[in-house]
Amino acid sequence: MAKNGLGTTYPNPLVGSVIVYNNEIIGEGWHQKAGEPHAEVNAIHSVKDKSLLSKATIYVSLEPCSHFGKTPPCCDLIIANKIPNVIIGTIDPFAKVSGNGIKKLLEAGKKVTVGILEEECNELNKRFFTFHNKKRPYIILKWAESIDGFIAPLSKEKKEPFWITNEFSRQLVHKWRSEEQGILVGNKTVLEDNPTLNIRDWSGNNPIRIVLDQNKRISKEFHIFDNKANTLSISKDNINFKNSIANEIADFLFKNEIQSVIIEGGRKTLQTFIDANIWDEARVFKGKQSLQNGIKAPNIAVLNARKKILLEDELLTFFNHDYNHHF
Repeated sequence: MAKNGLGTTYPNPLVGSVIVYNNEIIGEGWHQKAGEPHAEVNAIHSVKDKSLLSKATIYVSLEPCSHFGKTPPCCDLIIANKIPNVIIGTIDPFAKVSGNGIKKLLEAGKKVTVGILEEECNELNKRFFTFHNKKRPYIILKWAESIDGFIAPLSKEKKEPFWITNEFSRQLVHKWRSEEQGILVGNKTVLEDNPTLNIRDWSGNNPIRIVLDQNKRISKEFHIFDNKANTLSISKDNINFKNSIANEIADFLFKNEIQSVIIEGGRKTLQTFIDANIWDEARVFKGKQSLQNGIKAPNIAVLNARKKILLEDELLTFFNHDYNHHF
């Protein structure tokens, strides 16, 4: 249920909740959008017979909040409804919550169990956890390469994307875009391809378009400034391009409260993050066509592919930078 909020809850985490009485689920809910009720609130409100709550158990994938934000504390609602048992997947790393929700529930006499399916709950909120623990966005690298290892020809006749992938892969990429808070490319990608960087082939929220434009070469006539989505341009006014650019970008995005970003190119931008060791996932498509010459695909040295999928005639490989998920 929590996964239903992927792409719509930023800056909040993904949270799901169920309420059980006598081995039956009597209520369920998930957090749908920042500023709207949290998972526990939706679950409690969905229970038809509220008298059962005083004998029920509430399961929640993330520690209930104990502070006033845009909504009241979930702990207070659990306490007010006299739910005696609280099962929590994992502790919230957010400073205003971290451990305080559990403390408040224990002080109210609730039986609290923490760490159930903890690894799965941590994976669920890898973006939120990375942002708060590592002070940078969760970074996903994505590219498509030909069977002989090129991502594009050396030159093109038109300013438009060169497609290596099929229509199914492209639709999947648009789904991915809807799940992340930002999408980042270098200025060469914009100047040569004039991409829109939105989600034409999927439904959901467009990510914030982020472009590296050190010397402000991109004019307002390009698609990224078409007002169909927000655009953030990073120039030498924002970061120091003489320093470690990947670190500078990560710091800038953190300060702008962007929790996750999918980096779609080009090669120089992708390789910059790989060489700096600042990335979390890589998703690589390998098409069947041969270019024989062109722009080489990024060089990524990882030992284990987490998952491989065949999409018609293309191979999609997922890599995790840290296979043990230390968020």
